[in-house]
Amino acid sequence: MRLHRNLVFAVVDGLLSIFNEGEYADKVIEKLLKRDKRWGSRDRSFIAETTYDIVRWKRLYAEIAEVKEPFDRKDIWRLFAVWATLRGIKLPDWPQIEQTPTRRIKGRFDELSNTRKFRESVPDWMDELGERELGKKWDAEIAALNTIAPVVLRVNTLKAKVSQVQSELKEAGFFTAEIKGYPDALQLEERGNVFLTEAFKMGHFEVQDASSQLVAPFLDVKPGMRVVDTCAGAGGKALHLAALMENKGQLIALDIYGNKLKELKRRARRAGAFNIEPRTIDSTKVIKKLKASADRVLIDAPCSGLGVLSRNPDAKWKLEPEFLERIKNTQQDILQDYASIVKKGGKMVYATCSILPSENQQQVDFFLASEAGREFKKTNEKIVLSSESGYDGFYMALLEKN
Repeated sequence: MRLHRNLVFAVVDGLLSIFNEGEYADKVIEKLLKRDKRWGSRDRSFIAETTYDIVRWKRLYAEIAEVKEPFDRKDIWRLFAVWATLRGIKLPDWPQIEQTPTRRIKGRFDELSNTRKFRESVPDWMDELGERELGKKWDAEIAALNTIAPVVLRVNTLKAKVSQVQSELKEAGFFTAEIKGYPDALQLEERGNVFLTEAFKMGHFEVQDASSQLVAPFLDVKPGMRVVDTCAGAGGKALHLAALMENKGQLIALDIYGNKLKELKRRARRAGAFNIEPRTIDSTKVIKKLKASADRVLIDAPCSGLGVLSRNPDAKWKLEPEFLERIKNTQQDILQDYASIVKKGGKMVYATCSILPSENQQQVDFFLASEAGREFKKTNEKIVLSSESGYDGFYMALLEKN
């Protein structure tokens, strides 16, 4: 591979923003890719994939390069040199790149690979937490979460069939494969910008990880029901629920962030999902008005996001133990409050994109033992580990109200 100066400079600039300014990797990359309209798909892929790669392996590379945060520009160039050397890429004779001790870099890599926290490039606290909560499974799980996430699509059955979307994408130059056990899913064989395709603009599919696609069917919705998605966000699961309901019945999408619900409205129009009613939770009255009125309730709770590190590698460096404790309190508060929306004989799903039992099974057990949960019983549970599924780590529990 021949390195191009303008592309590498873009990567270095991006890494400085991510590591030193605390900006989110996806937003930084989005801005970088607008820097030069002449860049083709390979150029853009190099910037995005190299930036994510160095973010993913920050701790390991920093140890090898012998640099510490906050990084200056020279430090970032050293991280880049480690990345290139470990991939067998010849470094050009540029003034920004110091003479690189190739054998020393490879030797240090071999040495550090014997220690999991360096090998998998995670903070000490996260490595200790993972081992404490998952035991022997943590080794395989963190290794899986350090791989690049596949791109999975969910076919919008309100407008299209799987075979139809597969044909449409093939015509546009994108090859896909069906995934056994995921009836509406298609996986891209190669990464590419499917958002530019006519099929996407027509609302024939959404980009949604395979594990995330398990949540809506788990709620067991039927056309004509009253369903409430309590933490709807931009609506990935609400759109899936609307499709399963065949646009019949009422789907109330709640969130505390009104701007996210605006995005949901836009996506719903494209998807042809007409039974979604977005409502901002701006006071306790919103929940009180819905008391004991819903056939089905989805709580896709805010969480650590440790199950989606493969697509959000910078979360490794942004997460803090204090946040984890706060979010666990929030999860329980949401369960306690929003369970009141379920009517007698109704069902509720509690779901997270976390792999930690303390955010998952333990939260459900605590709720069931509480006053608010005494009328509920757990009838089903699904624990999805990335190391076993090849997709995001997820948890979901189905609770029925007596």
